[in-house]
Amino acid sequence: MPDAPVHVYVHAGYHKTGTTSFQDFFAANRKALKPFLDYYGKADFLAAGSHARIYAQRPFPWRLWRFRYSLRRFLGAIPAAPVILLSRETFSGGMPGHRQLGGRLMMSYGRAAKPLADTIIAELRRRFGAETRITLVYTTREREAWIRSVYGHLLRSIRITDDFDGFRARFPDLPGPTQEAREMATYLQPLPVLIIPLEQYGTNPEGPATALLDLLDIPVGIRARLKPAKRSNSSDPHSLQQAFLTLNRGPLGKAALKREKDRLLAEARNPT
Repeated sequence: MPDAPVHVYVHAGYHKTGTTSFQDFFAANRKALKPFLDYYGKADFLAAGSHARIYAQRPFPWRLWRFRYSLRRFLGAIPAAPVILLSRETFSGGMPGHRQLGGRLMMSYGRAAKPLADTIIAELRRRFGAETRITLVYTTREREAWIRSVYGHLLRSIRITDDFDGFRARFPDLPGPTQEAREMATYLQPLPVLIIPLEQYGTNPEGPATALLDLLDIPVGIRARLKPAKRSNSSDPHSLQQAFLTLNRGPLGKAALKREKDRLLAEARNPT
């Protein structure tokens, strides 16, 4: 009797929707879940994750090929398994609010997410066969809470000088993750798509991973022994965001600005 085809779940986004909690949960429970799935996360993908993000910022065909090549190298180095989970939010591209080549703001995921998804699907079938079963997974979040979280992240990571109201005004028609995921589900038909709302699962001990564990029918006894999800990458307090905004508007060079932000962040997370 022939072996059943490999089933690959690709958690491809989105940023600031519980993705780090999702990834940390599966990383922490990798050994316990090994009989049910092989998990690969952010640290496992060689350069593929970075190349996907760079393609979103510089959407040239050769950038997409570079992503394809690095993903192919990764897939060629891992064994086949009945169930495989790949998780990397940059597989949908870059976070809106970052700038593309020429200084334009990225206004959505869609332009990069679709060719990236097509590439991922093609490479999975190339590696594991035409009969490979593929499910795309998207974690989502209510739009306004998501935009505020994106703003806080960008304040910390790049030099934006808008206050929140100014930043929000730049994106009057910005689609939220739920709309993005639904558009991808339509685009990817007939492939199945699993959409996991953070609001529904965020307070569960397993976090957003709950929905996938339910789908995989992981036994209750195994789940009872899993390490709980941690809340990761939570928003910085308002006072720290204001400090970052002041720094962003100041005269420090890029390297000095990063050092000062890192210092403030360390102090906030490890108060003496």
